[in-house]
Amino acid sequence: MRGDSELTVEGLAHDLNNVFETLSEAAELLSSDGKWTKLANTIRRSVRRGERIVASLNETITGPGDLTEILDNAVQHTEDVLTFTRGTAIQYSRLLAPGVTLPGSTAAWERVFVNLFLNAAQANPQGAEVAIGAACEGGIVTLTVADNGPGIPASILPTLFEPNVTTKKSRGRRGLGLHIVQSIVVEHGGLVTAQNQQPRGAVFTVTLPLMGVA
Repeated sequence: MRGDSELTVEGLAHDLNNVFETLSEAAELLSSDGKWTKLANTIRRSVRRGERIVASLNETITGPGDLTEILDNAVQHTEDVLTFTRGTAIQYSRLLAPGVTLPGSTAAWERVFVNLFLNAAQANPQGAEVAIGAACEGGIVTLTVADNGPGIPASILPTLFEPNVTTKKSRGRRGLGLHIVQSIVVEHGGLVTAQNQQPRGAVFTVTLPLMGVA
């Protein structure tokens, strides 16, 4: 039976950091050959994101994090994933109130947006369009991520954020992405909902207490 020390966040972080170090060394080796430069840079970015996620496991909700920077990092990671998994391309548009900040670690919010973006890409393999919105009113910040996919089947809408709920038939799809989204949002004192829009597509809405506008 494993000892308690092996089950701690600190122990997990230690072991994952060893993995990241190995990947970083592999990226350095690849970068010595020009034809692998793009892959090496992708690995480096993925390692940095993994390190941010690990660091966020021990962080308290202090904030604030700049929404624009969070989105830039989330888009970059999503594009890396889609490029090397031969996924569909995404066209992004943004309509953001200026200076919006979010509570907690930026890595946690990057996870929220990456999961929503990948969900949109997987829902529309012919070419996804994602519209990101952020508005502030009455002490509340409202974030929206809308896509042009086929929408969410009515039969799973009530349980959409529960673990292991998915409409994807691909192997390895465990239906955890939206559950992770909900868990992070709730941890930060917010609420996330999903609904279909007309004539097609789905929109995810996150509401949070306003942390600040620069």
